[in-house]
Amino acid sequence: MSFDLPRNVILPVDAVDVRLDPGPHPFVLGNAEAIAENWRQEIAANPALFDGTVVLLSELAYRDNRLVGRCHAVNYSTFLLWRKRRENSGAEHAYAHAVLVAGDNALVAIRMGPRTVNAGRVYFAAGSFEPIDFREGLVDVDFNMIREVGEETGLDLSTAERGQRYHALSTPSGTVIFRRYRVAETADDLARRISAFVATETDPEIEGPVIIRSAADLPDGLMPHMKPLIEWHFADGSKVS
Repeated sequence: MSFDLPRNVILPVDAVDVRLDPGPHPFVLGNAEAIAENWRQEIAANPALFDGTVVLLSELAYRDNRLVGRCHAVNYSTFLLWRKRRENSGAEHAYAHAVLVAGDNALVAIRMGPRTVNAGRVYFAAGSFEPIDFREGLVDVDFNMIREVGEETGLDLSTAERGQRYHALSTPSGTVIFRRYRVAETADDLARRISAFVATETDPEIEGPVIIRSAADLPDGLMPHMKPLIEWHFADGSKVS
């Protein structure tokens, strides 16, 4: 199967069948020394980095409105080397975005904090899939979305209105799986709540909230994959799709 899905186009996704393989990723087996050396360099530049566990894909395909794939648990140090050597690596990255839609139809994103790898960059609150996000070996995308939004912003989206289906956008840098989450509060109210939460954190992951009110309202530091998602939302923002 390898990696077989259309690139640079938003795809409707009715199911995500991505399973966690207990075996090591081939990228790890072939790059152990390089991973260790690169990690030494990374933590010398940013001692705040933590070598936790994330997952990296070895297969992903799009079939009949479904994403089907296989991934492996790897250390974050492995992921950082892979980002530098992704071409022809036999590995790809997938992650999830809860597209947070306020009651006034504005989008609420976040700007990452200065001690993170993506410092200053803007995207929807999110994080890589981790083993905790899998149920009996199958990824639980919504659990990941709700968990990451809660950890970074303090917001609980467990009772928010969800879009009827997922969508996905695959680019050379990775595949983002996303879904609208709608809440009744205005964007300004949500931003105040997020800012208050960040102020209570001793080492917050994010700098603060970023409100996006139209497809032309693109903030500085926006991650490249975000522009198509923002345009998609405002082109048809009245539907829960």
